[in-house]
Amino acid sequence: MTTVTSPLAGRTIGLTAVPDPVFSGAMVGPGTAIDPVREASEAVAPVDGVIVSLHPHAFVVVDDQGHGVLTHLGIDTVQLNGEGFELLVNKGDTVQRGQAVVRWDPAAVEAAGKSPICPIVALEATAESLSDVNVDGDVKAGDALFSWH
Repeated sequence: MTTVTSPLAGRTIGLTAVPDPVFSGAMVGPGTAIDPVREASEAVAPVDGVIVSLHPHAFVVVDDQGHGVLTHLGIDTVQLNGEGFELLVNKGDTVQRGQAVVRWDPAAVEAAGKSPICPIVALEATAESLSDVNVDGDVKAGDALFSWH
């Protein structure tokens, strides 16, 4: 079992409330989302593992059980072309849960006309393989979001 923790502080919301049909329809996978605190912060690794995909607005960490966890910082933020995001690690790096991966500012994302909502998705998982999914509560970085069996 893998416990996936929050990569940032904010309030959890269900994926169905994410303003993007790819995430709200769980087409990428099940999980939860975070409406982040509107202040500059660092998004941290939600599990121990290897960074297998890294973009200014999104990253995937795969743990030693092969579970890939996507952290997507905002919606349609790829259109910002990396502006307002600072990568703190490299693709292929081994990271520890809680290690800073990307520095960003949700308020700046919102000011640029994009949603700062952050889906946290269990890639290639089924909804049945997740338990204890946090979909309505305040979280800080490192708090449990869900368990993956």
